[in-house]
Amino acid sequence: MSDMSSLNRKLIQTLAETISKQVDHFNKTEVECLIREFNVLLGECAASGRAVNGLDKEKFRSILHNNFGMTDDMIMDLVFRTFDRDNDSFVSLKEWIEGLSVFLRGTMDEKIKYCFQVYDLNSDNYISREEMFHLLKNSLIRQPTEEDPDEGIKDLVEITLKRMDHDHDGRLSFSDFEKAVKEENLLLEAFGTCLPDIMSTEAFEQHVFQEQLVL
Repeated sequence: MSDMSSLNRKLIQTLAETISKQVDHFNKTEVECLIREFNVLLGECAASGRAVNGLDKEKFRSILHNNFGMTDDMIMDLVFRTFDRDNDSFVSLKEWIEGLSVFLRGTMDEKIKYCFQVYDLNSDNYISREEMFHLLKNSLIRQPTEEDPDEGIKDLVEITLKRMDHDHDGRLSFSDFEKAVKEENLLLEAFGTCLPDIMSTEAFEQHVFQEQLVL
């Protein structure tokens, strides 16, 4: 048994060395910790009788909810899609580490790119009026009111376009979004919270990297 665990440790170290050269923001030891955490999560999937090609949407959503306090089903599905780069309905080990590098420690430029990908619902490299409407309708707290809430959301879409649509073509290109966010950082998550707050980031990192911190 000890031979097997030392072999596993060696494999994880070799894998961590390779991945840490390809991914920003995590050192080799941190990548090792993330691999171990991924294997634990994968084991939980297997124990529940689910496929283990990677983290499926259900497991990934439970991670977002339990570790990062996310509750919005639509946004969690969009975050899953953004992590799942090859679109095979599973988050692989490499996708997990690459995604977390931006999710937890990304630069402003990386976070702008990530948020734009989350909000670009049909992946056509634009956030259209319709997409803004769906995202804002989904993220706003529904209040019982006599007025038609859709009208208020349409007004909000027009206000947002006025603020962010620099080339005035009625939709947001990546360039529009980037320029608007760099002028006003609060617009980064204008269409829904898709990044963790500082407290949940620190708690997750402490949980995953605690072995390293103890050493």
